[in-house]
Amino acid sequence: MTIVSNDPSWWPYTDALFFCAYWTISAGVIVVYDWVTTIGQEIELIWRQRWSLMTALYLGMRYIGILYSIANVLASTPFVSVTDAVSNIVLHGTNAANVVLTAMLGVVMIARLHAMYQGSRTLLIFLVIIFLGINIAGGALVAITLTHLAGEEAILFGILNCAYGYDENIHPLIAMVWVLNTVWEVLALCLSVWVAVRQFRDLQRFGLSTGSTAGDCFKVLIQSHVLYFVSFVGVSFSSLGLVTPLESSYFIESVLFGSLQVLSALQMFVLGPRLILSVRECHAKLVAYSDADTSMNSIVFQEFVHVSTSSTV
Repeated sequence: MTIVSNDPSWWPYTDALFFCAYWTISAGVIVVYDWVTTIGQEIELIWRQRWSLMTALYLGMRYIGILYSIANVLASTPFVSVTDAVSNIVLHGTNAANVVLTAMLGVVMIARLHAMYQGSRTLLIFLVIIFLGINIAGGALVAITLTHLAGEEAILFGILNCAYGYDENIHPLIAMVWVLNTVWEVLALCLSVWVAVRQFRDLQRFGLSTGSTAGDCFKVLIQSHVLYFVSFVGVSFSSLGLVTPLESSYFIESVLFGSLQVLSALQMFVLGPRLILSVRECHAKLVAYSDADTSMNSIVFQEFVHVSTSSTV
């Protein structure tokens, strides 16, 4: 059923709609801008290297992210007219993409941690079990949530948009998804920080400077991980704020929605691919300075390539 109205009571809603549209467009611009500025690194470190699982994951995150951003802009802004059927397709498609991309980021994190812990089989099994449990549960919760969402075509002041109706009982389900994802990200961060501390201690124990190639690589890895985690925290808080059953205005909801759009784009489509690029750059440095300190495993995500080690991680 199409809602047609010129009632002034809808003005706050339409204002919020335009406000959110600017945030959504900004998120899309950020994704495309990052791709343009890193295309040189991508060609050198991805396209010209041997193909592997991490290559596929990088390309998936990068180019699904671009398509996702374009679709999100077309479906979420009042500047482009789409039918309710198209909006529903985009809604389900973007949510499915979120689940898939979250799983891809989890695989990247497992590969990073597995390499940083020098291929520990026990850690790998532990991470895979936790990863599968969280992602299967999260995917099921998202599927249940989507069954309670429905798009409805609305023409307000001559502007065509799709308004989504939902049962507020799904809020706990959405919150549970983010709690599960938070558990995973906190676990990954703690494991990364722990192995980094051990690495710097080993460098000092063997009389090596933390400014060595290996030390610099670990700094880059931790910095990229911390930035990624900070963006995830922002996404999590924005999402939980939208589903918290508190009195709020259209303005507050639009600010939360806008921050969610930008931060989620940063997390999944900018900082996510950079998790792999940062490792490839570290590997390039280790190869370039192979006659210097190489006191860590080659955490390059490039199978069949190994740099000799002189200490444990």
